[in-house]
Amino acid sequence: MMQNVHLAPETDEDDLYSGYNDYNPTYDTEELENDTAFQQAVRTSHGRRPPITAKIPSTAVTRPVATGYGSKTSLASSMGRPMTGAIQDGVTRPMTAVRAAGFTKAALRGSAFDPLGQSRGPAPPLEAKNEDSPEEKIRQLEKKVNELVEESCIANSCGDLKLALEKAKDAGRKERVLVRQREQVTTPENINLDLTYSVLFNLASQYSANEMYAEALNTYQVIVKNKMFSNAGRLKVNMGNIYLKQRNYSKAIKFYRMALDQIPSVHKEMRIKIMQNIGVTFIKTGQYSDAINSFEHIMSMAPNLKAGFNLILSYFAVGDRDKMKKAFQKLIAVPLEIDEDDKYISPSDDPHTNLVIEAIKNDHLRQMERERKAMAEKYIMTAAKLIAPVIETSFAVGYDWCVEVVKASQYVELANDLEINKAITYLRQKDFNQAVETLKMFEKKDSRVKSAAATNLSFLYYLENEFSQASSYADLAVNSDRYNPSALTNKGNTVFANGDYEKAAEFYKEALRNDSSCTEALYNIGLTYKKLNRLDEALDCFLKLHAILRNSAQVLYQIANVYELMEDPNQAIEWLMQLISVVPTDSRALSKLGELYDSEGDKSQAFQYYYESYRYFPSNIEVIEWLGAYYIDTQFCEKAIQYFERASLIQPTQVKWQLMVASCFRRSGNYQKALDTYKDIHRKFPENVECLRFLVRLCTDIGLKEVQEYATKLKRLEKMKEIREQRIKSGRDSSGGSRSRREGSAGSDSGQNCSASSKGERLSAKLRALPGTNEPYESSSNKEI
Repeated sequence: MMQNVHLAPETDEDDLYSGYNDYNPTYDTEELENDTAFQQAVRTSHGRRPPITAKIPSTAVTRPVATGYGSKTSLASSMGRPMTGAIQDGVTRPMTAVRAAGFTKAALRGSAFDPLGQSRGPAPPLEAKNEDSPEEKIRQLEKKVNELVEESCIANSCGDLKLALEKAKDAGRKERVLVRQREQVTTPENINLDLTYSVLFNLASQYSANEMYAEALNTYQVIVKNKMFSNAGRLKVNMGNIYLKQRNYSKAIKFYRMALDQIPSVHKEMRIKIMQNIGVTFIKTGQYSDAINSFEHIMSMAPNLKAGFNLILSYFAVGDRDKMKKAFQKLIAVPLEIDEDDKYISPSDDPHTNLVIEAIKNDHLRQMERERKAMAEKYIMTAAKLIAPVIETSFAVGYDWCVEVVKASQYVELANDLEINKAITYLRQKDFNQAVETLKMFEKKDSRVKSAAATNLSFLYYLENEFSQASSYADLAVNSDRYNPSALTNKGNTVFANGDYEKAAEFYKEALRNDSSCTEALYNIGLTYKKLNRLDEALDCFLKLHAILRNSAQVLYQIANVYELMEDPNQAIEWLMQLISVVPTDSRALSKLGELYDSEGDKSQAFQYYYESYRYFPSNIEVIEWLGAYYIDTQFCEKAIQYFERASLIQPTQVKWQLMVASCFRRSGNYQKALDTYKDIHRKFPENVECLRFLVRLCTDIGLKEVQEYATKLKRLEKMKEIREQRIKSGRDSSGGSRSRREGSAGSDSGQNCSASSKGERLSAKLRALPGTNEPYESSSNKEI
């Protein structure tokens, strides 16, 4: 058995491949042309083998007499079968042996050795593409469909939803044409299903983005029902999202669960997101126990901030205090998975390291980390504010529990913010003493927290008009953190309250230098410039603020007010129109518009805005006064009565409104009602001279017997008035004026309401200054009342 085993010779490892590079001159074909012996053998018969003859027929083959390359004649075999490699009918038959590269029959005729075929010349040009062929048309159409899908997606990302939908529809039309052409040319198996899927999916997405939910659902149904599309079941999540937007919560839950069943368990992240959608939908339907089950499963499998916060909301809805505490602890324990801030602090003076740190300090990853951290802090603060008042006997004890939990977690810095939020909650409950005590606890904390607490204390004292305390705490806040814009703004407010507007402007400017987005400082500096009558600078501040806060009613009003002070009523009206588009029920803005239109002489527009202002706030005396005067001026005294009656209800001690009511009755011809009103006024205000004058006049005109009684009272009051005026030495002789006014009024009563003789009696629409109790309401002069 061992005899067939041959051992390898013991040689050095360096000689394993020896012999492979040995050169055998026998295989040198490049020098055959210069080899005289070889050329002589080819030209002569030297080296030919003698012919083989057979005496009896057998399987032996008679070979031709030839050279090694073959001869011109051939001999048939004894059986009539041509020899392999023989020449038959002048054509050399190729040998069945494997030929060397470059061997051709042309070499038999003495041609040069040309293994690369260089003697044949350049290759013929490529065959021209036939653009009219069906395959080429299909290929071009498919390319066009892909381009349309890409353009649709780009348009959607740029915010042009309408263009994106048009491109998606165009891609769908062209894709259907493409399918029909493919069916005509090739078999149905060659249809590009991926392209069809992408076109339909993009079309459904664009329908959904354009809020065309019915069309989007139909398109998704086409994809889902087609069994040829693999993994199309997960699109039921999109359908569930659409039903959720339509508030069809039962169908949304149904489709979410169908999608959850069709997604394999290996896709854990996708399943968690679907379960989160199911939990949110249960919250919207009020099924809090089902929502709790979903969020509890998520927090046990893959805890995240949103699920933890929603779990707290669900427990809060059902009122389970203990579960709220546990859920809050779970929310606190969710890992953020972000780098520490120490990573972005340079450990050495190495310029290369510092350059790298500077590059990554504010890159996209760092911004994402900041957003994630801010979101976590927002969820925790909101959850603490939500559950603190209900998890314990009082909200203060609840806040203390939340603070202790936060201090033992990775969010230690949030504990101080919770304490400050506790003080703000005291403020909302009008418990200022507790708020102040809570904030004063931070006076010995680190600078950032101390500055925040002092800022709040300063604002508290400012609201209570204790400007000295507000100023001291504002100084403390500024000294603790010089770059705190809120502290600088509060300091500016205290200086502003003391009337030092230039110094207040400096504090506001410093706050803006520290934080250019501090809208409070920008607004206050605009008010300061208004006080300093630097209207152009004030307008510039408010316009900048308007660019930041587009729909702020206060900013719009200030801009209109500045234009009014600059005596540009058209611009003021334009900005006030923008203001009422933001707050259409603001009675002050509407009355200001009416005032501006009135000053411009447009009574109809002024009446419209004054009337709207009265409709929203029917207790503004100035608006009531203008409307009543407007109806008197337009000879509709009956309509003016209701406004003056309301004014008399608002100011019952002011006799002038009741006198105006009586005057309107008299002007409208209802003398009996006017007489009753004057008598009622006389009972309430027995020493009113004007009321007695009108009573005497009306009783005289009607012919009543009480005229003598009222005349006697009038004379006595007038005499007392004269004595009083002499005592105060006013030097005013009112008896002549009273007589002339009385005569003029009597003359106006004898005529019709709207006669020409009563023109001097009409109240102007402005009614800028109504007469006092010692002056009549009507006069024969043209004085505006």
